[in-house]
Amino acid sequence: MAMSTMFPKFSTKVEGETVIMEQRLLKKVSHLVLNAANCTGCGICADACPKEAITLGMVGAAARGATEGAPIEVDPAKCSYCGVCTILCPFNSLAVEVDGEPSLPIKEQEGFPEYDFTAEINDDKCVRCESCSAACPRDAIVRDVPAYEGEGGETPRQAALDAETKLTVDKEKCNACGICSSLCPALTLEREPLSSKKAAIEGEVVWNVELCNACRVCADACPQKAIAVERVVKADAKLAGSVSIDKDNCVTCSWCATVCPQEAVTIKKFFEGDITFDASKCPGGCSTCADVCPCNAIYLPSPVPATELRNDGIEDNIAVNKDLCILCGACVNACPSEDAIVLKRTGINVKGKETDLFKKIAAKLLVPRTSKLVESSFGQVETKKLE
Repeated sequence: MAMSTMFPKFSTKVEGETVIMEQRLLKKVSHLVLNAANCTGCGICADACPKEAITLGMVGAAARGATEGAPIEVDPAKCSYCGVCTILCPFNSLAVEVDGEPSLPIKEQEGFPEYDFTAEINDDKCVRCESCSAACPRDAIVRDVPAYEGEGGETPRQAALDAETKLTVDKEKCNACGICSSLCPALTLEREPLSSKKAAIEGEVVWNVELCNACRVCADACPQKAIAVERVVKADAKLAGSVSIDKDNCVTCSWCATVCPQEAVTIKKFFEGDITFDASKCPGGCSTCADVCPCNAIYLPSPVPATELRNDGIEDNIAVNKDLCILCGACVNACPSEDAIVLKRTGINVKGKETDLFKKIAAKLLVPRTSKLVESSFGQVETKKLE
């Protein structure tokens, strides 16, 4: 059978965790590239797609590895490769390429707003600790700080802070016994040649400030108490380097701002609104929502002692820290229990001209929603809009 030479041609190719949709025209080739590892199944792209080319799959099952493939599917024939999904994806999961180069046709041709979010660290307040990087669920913290001895690095710990060290030797007390120089490479004992005339050990302790870490072992070990060590840290001294946020990976969950002991982080989220969990409708032991949450905002409460049970006998078996939630909707799309989670977005923070297309998309994104099982397909969940 002869191969068709008609254009356009469409195809989908999977390379590991990358899914590539292709539209091939006579003089142009467009790709929509999906990074399945980053995709959470939030469904924002599906709501935003002007051509309805994107559909949600089994979000919860995909997150748990129970099914193959990404949480979303894209029809390469329906897709216009406009870039709306790329702009609105909070997780940097989608990218459009035209003839091998990154492109956003919708922005280049018609204009389209982008998220107006803040993710900043005040360098003056930041002390270069590890709190934000340890807490960030998306590896968006860039901690450019020297690797010190405590973490297997080569930078000596005494170099961590800008300080001045002084070592003095009381020559009246020092008897050139050599204990200090035998203990520390920063000290050298230069003895005078022995002479029967004096019949005494004499010499001078020479200090190398570059090798000294002000540990005070020499002072403590000196039997004559002839050595004094003083280390003065300069005012406002802090670790060298910097800590910043990679905005391409940041999802504005605010974990970093929440745990920062210096209140050095400022976060402004993509969406405004609210999310509620109804424990009475949650199937206990499921935890699908917690598994799919890209921000680690959902948790299973600790069991309540029998003596503290409520009168109605119903205790919360699922909960969310609303400060950490970004209202993406992945939990709603994965929840197998109808009305257990209700998402209500009230605003989208964007900058740039709000086009008619954006306003239409925004109206869809701001419709309150909950989950609902698809009775005809086992395990499949769909969104129920709450007008």
